[in-house]
Amino acid sequence: MSARLTFAALLVAATLPLAAQQRPDRTTPPAPGPAPALTLPAPQKFTLANGLRVWLLEQHEVPLVQANLVVLSGASADVPGQFGAAAMTAAMLDEGAAGKAALAIADEVEFLGATLSTSASFDASAVRLSTPAAKLGEALGLMAAVALTPDFPADELERLRTERLTGLLQARDDPASLVGLAFPRLLFGPEHRYGTSAGGTETSLKALGVAELKTFHRSHYRPDNAVLIVVGDTMPAALRPLVEARFGGWKADGPAPAPFPVRASPQPGKRQIFLVDKPGAAQSQIRIGLVGVPRSTPDYIALDVLNTILGGSFTSRLNTNLRETHGYSYGAASRFDMRRAAGPFFATAGVQTDKTAEALKEFFNELNAILKPVPADELARFRNYAALSFAGEFETSSQLAGKLEELAVYGLPDDVFSKYVDAVQAVTSADLTRVAKQYLLLDRMAVVVVGDRVTIEAPVRATGLGPVTVVPIADVMK
Repeated sequence: MSARLTFAALLVAATLPLAAQQRPDRTTPPAPGPAPALTLPAPQKFTLANGLRVWLLEQHEVPLVQANLVVLSGASADVPGQFGAAAMTAAMLDEGAAGKAALAIADEVEFLGATLSTSASFDASAVRLSTPAAKLGEALGLMAAVALTPDFPADELERLRTERLTGLLQARDDPASLVGLAFPRLLFGPEHRYGTSAGGTETSLKALGVAELKTFHRSHYRPDNAVLIVVGDTMPAALRPLVEARFGGWKADGPAPAPFPVRASPQPGKRQIFLVDKPGAAQSQIRIGLVGVPRSTPDYIALDVLNTILGGSFTSRLNTNLRETHGYSYGAASRFDMRRAAGPFFATAGVQTDKTAEALKEFFNELNAILKPVPADELARFRNYAALSFAGEFETSSQLAGKLEELAVYGLPDDVFSKYVDAVQAVTSADLTRVAKQYLLLDRMAVVVVGDRVTIEAPVRATGLGPVTVVPIADVMK
């Protein structure tokens, strides 16, 4: 069956289930000193006659294979009025395919000793398979059936629709979900695709039928818009005939989809505070940010180090301030959510209701401080922090396949990860100051606070950080 996130998580998820967008929080500082070089083999590549690219990274330590079929279209390709089509299409793939019901598919996966999951993000859709190497041929056949010939049974669509509409109702009562929905809506606007979650809205979910899902699948699930990534205990001579047999008959229908459907979004004209009233909320959920950068930015490495210092690790400035120093929050973080187009940058935390205004001031204290030169000892510590953590992202076949997905989706060179550690160590304090001033425009940030208006409105207005607009929950959800 599909890997099902809670719908609240699906609503606010903006990233691929790749390692692409951001590394996991690093909770233990590594030992000081420079990180060793990370040497990774380049994937072996071949292309089928129908245009399907196949990438293989051999790993023979254990008799397992990870195979990820990545379709280079995701929620960004949803057309207006059908937001959520990519996510629902991916969720429906294994709910019935090639005449087999969902339970029959699940039984076959289990019988093979395999796992099969489906997902979609803004930038891509994927079917991911982990299988014993001895069962690779059969497992690829099942993957091909799910990805290429889904049945989209109407009863399963209604079940998933009901689940997701219920999730939207539950999100109304969850401030953390609300801030995840409100921030992109208020930053990008309701018409921009990034202004609505990958999962869609109540209105768009109700509008999606079998016909719309079939249209999305026919338009985007095609061999010339996909990459099959294989990591594990197999070799090209053995893999190629298996892939030819299962995917060689896959045909494209019509012209290829537009490769880059999301338009650039302007920055907010001025800093403004948006207050979403959630009466009785035990905490205030804060999210502060603006339009960030695409994954293709040449400043990726400098921004990665900058964000690690600001809010991308447990020992970051934001977390140290709001959690350790002041005790306002259990944890604070920041993130550049890099997609094909510029996704959001945001700093975020859940804070004590009676400390909402004070927490906002501390957020801006740290955002202002990061615009100034980073001391040499702090820079060295966090450069090592970033570099030494990096190798841990390549430990399993699934992680390696995820990294190759990143290469495929964002068109990165094969050696980008091998160069990462040296690139991080070369970042200077001047680099950080330049990118901080270029991308963190404090006077144009959107500040979204979800909390108990009666308690927090007056103190928030008194901060003088910007004009306050009260936003009804209905405006966030529609």
